[in-house]
Amino acid sequence: MSNPPASERPGLRVGYVPGVTLTKWRTAWGERLRGTRLELIEVETAEQRQVLDAGVVDLCFVRLPIEEADLHLIRLYEEAPVAWVSKKHPVAVFDEVSLAELADETVLTDASAASLDLAGVGEAVLHVPQSVARTNSRRDFVYRPITDAPSTTVALAWLVSNPNELIEEFIGIVRGRTANSSRTTQARAAKPTEKPAKPDKPAGRQQPPRHPGQRGPRRRG
Repeated sequence: MSNPPASERPGLRVGYVPGVTLTKWRTAWGERLRGTRLELIEVETAEQRQVLDAGVVDLCFVRLPIEEADLHLIRLYEEAPVAWVSKKHPVAVFDEVSLAELADETVLTDASAASLDLAGVGEAVLHVPQSVARTNSRRDFVYRPITDAPSTTVALAWLVSNPNELIEEFIGIVRGRTANSSRTTQARAAKPTEKPAKPDKPAGRQQPPRHPGQRGPRRRG
């Protein structure tokens, strides 16, 4: 029997905010669930809760904080904060900076096209996670660690009410579970049925109990 077209096969939609790299998880998914669609959708941080509520994605790699009501949430890792600036900006000459040293600057906390335009002409400093600056690397920009700014947290979130069974598969991949883990749908589907118990063997011939002082039968010489 031929396989149904991709549009009709079950799949999973995973959102991610800028700076999150999904290469290793996408590769693991393809190796473990061949033929099962995995759609990756980049979303803006400001819309990360909205895309979950609207059903645009089944899961989303989010940047905390996020409204956690009715969500399952797995915290994954911390991100270091950086000042991302034009190479011509005075901040670019330092190896690292503090928040106090940025106090007189126009500091923006997003990497939108408009913000990048302002930073590109030296009129703003972008305060962003290092992953955002690294994945959107530009030759005319540099980033410097902000030594006393709090880190940000990346987490994996999904609605408690989402019934998609493939969510558990993806969580298992992110957490490093093997394909044979009892919590994956593949392992549960492949689990053999229990064999019926074998009947008890008939008891052997029993010897009558001996009384104290009674000898056993003598062997003929």
